[in-house]
Amino acid sequence: MKITIFGSGSWGTAVAILLDGNGNDVTIWSAFKEEAEALRSTRVNPRLPGVRIPASVTVTADLSEAAADTEFAVIAVPSFAVRETVRKARTVLSPDCMVLCISKGIEQETAMRFSQVLAEELGRTSGIVILSGPSHAEEVSRRIPTACVAASEDLLAAQRVQDLFMNDTFRVYTSTDVLGVELGAAFKNVIALAAGICDGLGYGDNTIAMLATRGLAEIAELCVAMGGRKDTLAGLAGLGDLIVTCTSRHSRNRRAGVLIGQGLTAEDAMRRVGAVVEGYYAAQAAVMLSGAAGVEMPICRETYEVLYHHADPRESLYRLMTRTKRAEDAPSNGGANWVL
Repeated sequence: MKITIFGSGSWGTAVAILLDGNGNDVTIWSAFKEEAEALRSTRVNPRLPGVRIPASVTVTADLSEAAADTEFAVIAVPSFAVRETVRKARTVLSPDCMVLCISKGIEQETAMRFSQVLAEELGRTSGIVILSGPSHAEEVSRRIPTACVAASEDLLAAQRVQDLFMNDTFRVYTSTDVLGVELGAAFKNVIALAAGICDGLGYGDNTIAMLATRGLAEIAELCVAMGGRKDTLAGLAGLGDLIVTCTSRHSRNRRAGVLIGQGLTAEDAMRRVGAVVEGYYAAQAAVMLSGAAGVEMPICRETYEVLYHHADPRESLYRLMTRTKRAEDAPSNGGANWVL
């Protein structure tokens, strides 16, 4: 199958290598001519040192060349560039081209999920799929066993993605709960930032486990309030991705959080990481969506305060620890009055 990866970052490159290995005709499109030339000549993405891009993978910055006769488009850009990339791609893609988004996050300005952004820009809901799960590019590109979930309202479309991606080191499950998969993918990054902050402050494993567990409960409650399924958050796009993002050395969100806990501002921490920290944008969306849904998300809210209003992380943790007593499975008391 002719496949175009729109986005030449580490994840887009890793997926290109995977799909090429599965026998597809793969093209990587970069928005930057110099970057495309470097990838084409060196066959190495600097963010994936030691991993070679096969000679059979085409690399280009020419949009028309990239999309010519493409049967399957993969959106693999940072959250802030998803809408712009889809808007460019739609001018050259065929109307029946299937579109898969592997970017994880929420559109900052609108708090829209990427399936909504794609549907709005493409003018259709058919043939749109989301892929998510614990899948660091550094490991997928090296064929380390990984599993993800392909979500679409059209089960046949999700199954097509399953067929395209699966091999002996990459397993794909399907789901029709697009909302749950997308919320898990986006907001686990906020919890990973919080976990990293606590690590940077010198707290221990108990604290990180607490944040991960209660953070997952927050995301699941929002998911249900918005019409998704709670059990989705117990799967790969929820618990699975949360575990790896909170604990892995590859996690940009965790690394940024550690730096913030050590005293850097959010802005300085992101510059030090040197790559997009999606949890920064997702924290604002979590506050917006939870307020609209009337769901309390105290960990996401306190993380937002640290990131955007420079709240003291120790004071934020103190507020979390001294909240009103409640049963573990009690629903939230609402948060509809929370405003940015």
